Amino acid sequence: MVIIISSAKTLAENTRLKAPTHTMPAYLKDAEALVSKLRTLTPGELSKILGINARLAQLNAERFSRWKLPFNEDNAIPAIFLYKGDVYKGLNVENFSPDDLLFAQEHLRIISGLYGILRPLDLIQPYRLEMSTPLSYEHYNDLYQFWTDKITDMLNDTLKQDNSPVLVNLASNEYAQGVNWQKLKAKVITPMFYELKEGELKPVSIFLKKARGLMASFIIKNRISNPEEIKLFNEERYSFIAQYSDDQRWVFAR
Repeated sequence: MVIIISSAKTLAENTRLKAPTHTMPAYLKDAEALVSKLRTLTPGELSKILGINARLAQLNAERFSRWKLPFNEDNAIPAIFLYKGDVYKGLNVENFSPDDLLFAQEHLRIISGLYGILRPLDLIQPYRLEMSTPLSYEHYNDLYQFWTDKITDMLNDTLKQDNSPVLVNLASNEYAQGVNWQKLKAKVITPMFYELKEGELKPVSIFLKKARGLMASFIIKNRISNPEEIKLFNEERYSFIAQYSDDQRWVFAR
């Protein structure tokens, strides 16, 4: 079973968390090509294309300027430690044991606008580049065209190790579009998270993002391999609601 989550805009560049091992992103040369393109943009152009203010544009221009290969433990950070944000608050990697991290390395994948697809312990350098950024490169009109085949191929290579491949989609819609679902060779389960108010199910963005991280952590810490066990998820009062669920979209509410 493989879990996918989205990368995050907020970064913990001063993290002191340590990994039992580290690996390199599969598509570093592709990331390097995108960084070379991004370096040609002025901070004003970065501000416009990334949809950020002048201060953040300057910060990210400096990040792209500093970005360089080879990556090592002195100039890069394992992806699962670098990303912050609501999903990663739920994931709570600070409480992961070395064995949890190694299990995550095998079963968790992070979709990224710059790196394509990452294992948790892949070393990366700080950046900001969302998957929906309108960045063209060579004959690719946007990042979806640039990454989708590579992301899908990597997921299929990982999933083929299972006799009954299952992918648990905990990515946001923006990042989930980086997968070619028609070419993915696995059963797909997409958990949906809601607040139950006055008899109605209502999505609340900040809560559902954290719930995605909570569920990823639940699967990792409990070493879940049977998808049916995901229905036992009960962190922060969530429970599985069978009457609103179907074969692919599993509804959890509280």
